[in-house]
Amino acid sequence: MLSRVVEEESTPEGPAGRDLVGQLDAFLQKMEPELIAFRRDLHMHPEVAFNEQRTTERIAERLAGAGLSPHLLTRGTGLWADIGGEGGPTVALRADIDALPMEDEKTVPYRSRNRGVCHACGHDAHTAIVLGVGLFLAEQARQGALPGRVRLIFQPAEEVAGGALEVMKDGGISGVDRIFALHCDPRIDVGQLGLRVGPITGSCDHIKIKVTGPGGHTARPHLTVDVVYALSKLVTELPAALSRRVDPRSSLSLVWGQITAGSAFNTIPDEGFVQGSVRSLDEAAWHQAPDLIKALVESVAAPYGVEVDLDYRRGTPPTVNEASSIEMLSNATTRVLGSTAVVPTPQSLGGEDFSWYVESIPGALARLGTRGPDAPAVDIHHPLFDIDERAIGVGVRTLATTTFTSLWEGAQL
Repeated sequence: MLSRVVEEESTPEGPAGRDLVGQLDAFLQKMEPELIAFRRDLHMHPEVAFNEQRTTERIAERLAGAGLSPHLLTRGTGLWADIGGEGGPTVALRADIDALPMEDEKTVPYRSRNRGVCHACGHDAHTAIVLGVGLFLAEQARQGALPGRVRLIFQPAEEVAGGALEVMKDGGISGVDRIFALHCDPRIDVGQLGLRVGPITGSCDHIKIKVTGPGGHTARPHLTVDVVYALSKLVTELPAALSRRVDPRSSLSLVWGQITAGSAFNTIPDEGFVQGSVRSLDEAAWHQAPDLIKALVESVAAPYGVEVDLDYRRGTPPTVNEASSIEMLSNATTRVLGSTAVVPTPQSLGGEDFSWYVESIPGALARLGTRGPDAPAVDIHHPLFDIDERAIGVGVRTLATTTFTSLWEGAQL
């Protein structure tokens, strides 16, 4: 178990009294091996977005075994469960449960058994942590020590940016006053939590442009329209023009990932495609981007006589952490892990659909340190990604204490 330094003077009064740290110690002494085993089981049986059948069943079974009543999402995967009564504030804790469509290349006993699918982003750990917090809080509720209600959200399909909207469509945050989540970060040491007020992730949209024309011979480009040339102009000029139309502090970025056109060196094709991602650190720029890019695409392509079809698919806005929620996370982490456990973390351009929740209600996403002393230097979404499993206990401590802090402060309003 990871060693802790508890600063007693920072311990707030609350419904669990000054013994919350001791109760968490006792709970994890008993339950941490089960939570690690649960995480490993999920790691061995990963499932991609909206196919998390086994994962959902395993979570539901364990929650039901603790006396809770899981509510299955309408689409068939993912669920939520409430702890506590109707009186007082309601705090939600979100775990994402889906995996990535990639190979697991680690040499560990719990390596993925599903070919081409891997928990390379730590969602298995997020799930084990929120499950652990739920089991602890269920015990607290039975003792009458929960001043409100807690909703555990086990969300599908974060990796395709659709799961949060499914939860919300099903009423998953109806009546919720505040929401929290953790995300594994291999750049931060285990035992630390990365916090940031304001935007912590970027927006992420998908753009695809189709360019068409009659086609023809490369010897007579003047008798047709040159689809390849027009496409190359879009590839090079669109990002450049975009950088001059948006405040550079928003970091609006268009990066291409695929370009396809033609099959012969001496033939001008009749169509070509390019697609990529549009990311931004700023919510206002995210809202502005579709109309601006549409206008720029039309102006860049116009001189070349091609037909252009723009398919702009919304992904997620930036995740914006609310200041009071970050303060709760900071106070809770300091309380259970010590003053050195809270570290600053930068905003990234990665997308995270937790952003949809915090557009509607206050909340915060924190980065959970998972880097152990001998960990390979790989980032998330890498086939060798793994965590130092002591991070599971750290996550349970911080989220459970944050939940009590939030419920107690909400109950005083």
